[in-house]
Amino acid sequence: MISVADLLTHDRIPSNYFAADAYVRSDLELGLLENRRGDRLLALPETLIQAIYAALERETGQAAALVLFNCGRWWGKNFYARFCEEIADYYGIAVSDMGMVEFLQCLQQCWVTHGWGSFSLDHQYQHRGFLVVKTVNSPFAAQASQRTQPVCAMEAGVLSVFFSQLTGKELHCVQTACESMGAEGNYFVIGLRPRVEPAIALVEAQSSHETIMAQLCA
Repeated sequence: MISVADLLTHDRIPSNYFAADAYVRSDLELGLLENRRGDRLLALPETLIQAIYAALERETGQAAALVLFNCGRWWGKNFYARFCEEIADYYGIAVSDMGMVEFLQCLQQCWVTHGWGSFSLDHQYQHRGFLVVKTVNSPFAAQASQRTQPVCAMEAGVLSVFFSQLTGKELHCVQTACESMGAEGNYFVIGLRPRVEPAIALVEAQSSHETIMAQLCA
């Protein structure tokens, strides 16, 4: 329950910080997008995402996924820093001190509001040393043509560095299923590199997400 003393001390009651209608602010005349702190936001047109895929595949061939992964890691470092700053400024609490439920709610809403689709975390493999993230309606998967291998390498890079900084351990991330391949969602397995890397060969062999997790946990 909120006390009268709190209402007298604080001029607002913290709510859903990343709610889209409050978080994203636009100036149509200037063509600007900003968040509620005044930080600039960038909109990526579908044609730009398509062009990035096409250009990287033409210029780097099979290394395109690695390039996108490393771009995601760079982007993820900045994303994590901004996420922590915004949470601390608004709620007055460090991310490391938040409860798991509150943290996941913030991250899920942040993911949606930034236009990256929906986000959920699967804890069933946590006792085996793995975290599994599922995203749906990824703009990166949506703009890739029909593929035989997962295409959300940038998101994998973001997730790898985000959870590395959150846990204080160097973690790796491998995408095991992709909407561009007809899957119901995009699945990413996160863990220590020596334990996660065997999934790469299984992905290349087009094994299902369930088969890959069973092999990793065997």
